[in-house]
Amino acid sequence: MYLVVIAWMYVVLMMAVAEATNANGTVLGAIVTFFLYGLMPLALVVYLMGTPQRRRRIKAREAEEHAAAMAARLAGSTQPDTGGHATTATESAGIAAVGKEP
Repeated sequence: MYLVVIAWMYVVLMMAVAEATNANGTVLGAIVTFFLYGLMPLALVVYLMGTPQRRRRIKAREAEEHAAAMAARLAGSTQPDTGGHATTATESAGIAAVGKEP
């Protein structure tokens, strides 16, 4: 893939040099040629060609996160479920709250 990128940039650079050194050409035309024929289309092609690799990396990261969550769930399953609520000082001392039986 990188060989195609390098070759295309060489061709576009030569087009820009020819535009700049031609009797009817201008440096502004060479810059426009370099960006419109070279950098912008090449950036789009490289981005699109890298999409499958980005998808594989995202799926691998999600699989690792899922495996870590499952391992954490299995490791934490031996402990009792406390409901996720913090106990207050009065509850831990055995004193019932107002209006509640101990």
